[in-house]
Amino acid sequence: MTVQPLEIPEVKLIQLKKFGDNRGFFVETYSRRVLAEAGVDVEFVQDNHSMSATVGTVRGLHYQTAPHAQGKLIRVLKGAILDVAVDIRRGSRTFGQSVSTILSADNVMMMYVPVGFAHGFETLEPNTEVAYKVTHYYAPTHERGIRWNDPSLGVQWRVSEEHAVLSGKDKIAPLLADASELF
Repeated sequence: MTVQPLEIPEVKLIQLKKFGDNRGFFVETYSRRVLAEAGVDVEFVQDNHSMSATVGTVRGLHYQTAPHAQGKLIRVLKGAILDVAVDIRRGSRTFGQSVSTILSADNVMMMYVPVGFAHGFETLEPNTEVAYKVTHYYAPTHERGIRWNDPSLGVQWRVSEEHAVLSGKDKIAPLLADASELF
């Protein structure tokens, strides 16, 4: 397992090592020690798993406010996603900037998104399954979102607005400039 910072260095890309033979493969998907040595010294308290049937499904951009803010460690079990993190820390030199990468079952990479970032993804293959660890329990009263296609964020989504599959909440999420509860 190797950990490297992305263009916004607090967001990390983790390359897992896949060992295969005639039986199949083995991957170590989590090492607290390796992540802590790379500056990701957090405790994960909950695992989540989602499945999106349709290519072009967009989930996000989501975050939770304090005191229930979440860091996330995202990986793909089946299929592929464009995974996106947006810096929503007021006063940060990268406030409003985004980073993205493709995570897939084939490339066995993960992305760590720390507290202070909105997170979302777009499915690139049908029946994509995503698993992620979070550093705080789900708290619906602290759940917030930013509009996935806010032009100020510069995210290069693959899906067009008219073909994106979204939840009702994600369709009406505010633009970053209109979001009142950030970090």
